[in-house]
Amino acid sequence: MELTLLGTGAPSGLPRTDCPCAVCAACARGRTNTRAATAVLVDSTLLLDLTPGPALAAARAGRSLQGVRQVLLTHPHEGPATEFPAGLPAPLRVAERQELALISGHRVRALALDAPGTGYQVTAPGGERLLYLPPRAAPAGLEEGREPVSAPYDMVLLDVLGRPEALARLREAGAVGPATDVVAVHIDHDVPPGPELRRRLAAAGAHAEPDGTTLVVGDYPDVPEIPRRTLVLGGARSGKSVEAEQRLASFPGVVYVATGGTREGDSEWAARITAHKERRPPSWRTTETCDLVPLLEEPGPPLLIDCLALWLTDAMDTVGAWDDQRWATIGSRMLRERVSALVSALRGTRRTVVAVSNEVGSGIVPETSSGRRFRDELGRLNTEFAGECEHVLLVTAGIAQPLRG
Repeated sequence: MELTLLGTGAPSGLPRTDCPCAVCAACARGRTNTRAATAVLVDSTLLLDLTPGPALAAARAGRSLQGVRQVLLTHPHEGPATEFPAGLPAPLRVAERQELALISGHRVRALALDAPGTGYQVTAPGGERLLYLPPRAAPAGLEEGREPVSAPYDMVLLDVLGRPEALARLREAGAVGPATDVVAVHIDHDVPPGPELRRRLAAAGAHAEPDGTTLVVGDYPDVPEIPRRTLVLGGARSGKSVEAEQRLASFPGVVYVATGGTREGDSEWAARITAHKERRPPSWRTTETCDLVPLLEEPGPPLLIDCLALWLTDAMDTVGAWDDQRWATIGSRMLRERVSALVSALRGTRRTVVAVSNEVGSGIVPETSSGRRFRDELGRLNTEFAGECEHVLLVTAGIAQPLRG
């Protein structure tokens, strides 16, 4: 099965008309990052959705619409007026959970969604299977088994950036497996194009292609492997926790390990915890603990540890690190043992791990000896932890800069 991406952008296209944002301005200047509304030509016979000027878009991709025998729509068009070239069949929408057999031998099944619109499962005469979803939508009924999944799809086209939890649902149901080619479409102005877009999609195990690209189902691109261990560093309110959460938003059953616990009577801390919880997908489970070694040693879904600085605070409290005499005699050695056990467990873990920590040592030197002690130990912990991670990021003002990987 061969797909030609006539468009890969949001319904309004990219850049959006008259939008002054930085992403749209950059796209308008560069022109190479422009994207028409998403539309896909399948084996030159089936057209999924329409982009403005579809005949011209097909010609630019070296294709013709003359062989199209069916046009299917997935969502109400919100962008520029749709053009219907002469000779193109009238578009239609297949009823939910109904199947359509094409003269070309392709079979199309309409899937129920949790948002307005229709998703399509396309099976080629050779048996290859494609899933195409409209923007801001995820399949409905996977959890209850109303949408049976016989095997992973060969290729999935969906709104990875706008609905990462849709990809998580598909993974949990077995509809997306390690060999599934995940292609991001309906790309809007939420993420800067270029390296940042590629980085965000690679973390989800997905990729995006320019308009006009032809893909062959079964020919998998060279997409970077999802790292098993990632450390996200950053200063206060830098966006490091948001970055960590985004990296796992497209995976199911994530265990969010909160190392800060609760603080009686601290309304500011309670508000911060509430804000963190509201950002997490409903399928995630929260565990409040500083006992990280058992979690790393046992198999299970991905772990998001937030954060190592709070873990270190608890560890230093436990070993009596704030007492100078105890620190000099036994406390520092006990802390070294705890850190070594944590790093060893990280080295041997089979789970996907994303950990958050504070970047220290770049600002004012703490006035107290205890403050300097904590700063030094956190610097050492970050260094050792990063040494076992395939991917390390530094977040500044919400912008993630890869330091490794």
